[in-house]
Amino acid sequence: MAELQNKEEGDSMKKKNTLTPYRVICAVVLAVLAVFFLFPLYWIITGSVKEKSDIIIKSGEMVKWIPTTITWDNYQSLFKTGTELFGIGMPMAIRWLFNSVFISVVAMGLTCATSSLAGYALAKKRFWGKSLIFCLFVCAMALPKQVILIPLMTEMSNLGLLKSVWGSMFAVIFPVVGWPFGVFLMKQFSENIPTSLLEAARIDGANEFRTFIEIAFPIIKPGFGALAIFTFINSWNEYPLQLVMLTQNEAKTISLGIASKLSEMSNDFGLIMAGAALAAVPIIIVFLCFQKYFTQGITMGAVKG
Repeated sequence: MAELQNKEEGDSMKKKNTLTPYRVICAVVLAVLAVFFLFPLYWIITGSVKEKSDIIIKSGEMVKWIPTTITWDNYQSLFKTGTELFGIGMPMAIRWLFNSVFISVVAMGLTCATSSLAGYALAKKRFWGKSLIFCLFVCAMALPKQVILIPLMTEMSNLGLLKSVWGSMFAVIFPVVGWPFGVFLMKQFSENIPTSLLEAARIDGANEFRTFIEIAFPIIKPGFGALAIFTFINSWNEYPLQLVMLTQNEAKTISLGIASKLSEMSNDFGLIMAGAALAAVPIIIVFLCFQKYFTQGITMGAVKG
């Protein structure tokens, strides 16, 4: 019996290691797509350490794919303007980066908390109007952000949040917290929670909050991680909302700061690429940290039953 099992395992390993035309085509397609998507990042990083003469190509010259001379002048120019944060002096670009990270992290935490609770309630609780509320969330997902941009700005202005630096940053955070996609995603994950476990927890005397934390949350944790990545990236790239809400220079995010540099120095592409390279670092770190939960969340959400 053991020999037969070992033989079957050996045959399956041989099939996995067999080179087929399908696998070759898949490998080639993946390699081409990887180069296609990674090339802009490579061009930004190399462009940030190039001299101006290497970036701007004149007629008849060859494109310089590799920097001939590495220079840090672009980063020095980016960090030249100074400001203060909590009484500590720092370059304005670092302040912009801090603002972006602060807005994205706070929005990520609040959105994940509210979406997981709302999704759990819509999936596992019975109350009047539940289907109507879920339909409203689905309809809100189809609503373009540009349509509600002016009403949001009016609402935040009436609340007095646009008068200060920190208030304007929270004016960007609050509209993201009620993200309909987050509620929709966490509802789909909460559907996988066995009702028998929730009933057993109630019989043992656990309240609703403890039932959610100790029973429901471990099951929906992969979806929580996937939502964290989606929310962080969505908040980081929320340029139209940031453009309307963040009017003070100290409240700008790194993307707004780079855009202002683009308008001031339209031909200094090295400086702009240095800012873009700086802005890409937090996104890469967050994805690497949450990659495990992201892949688990996608596969778990794809299989229901």
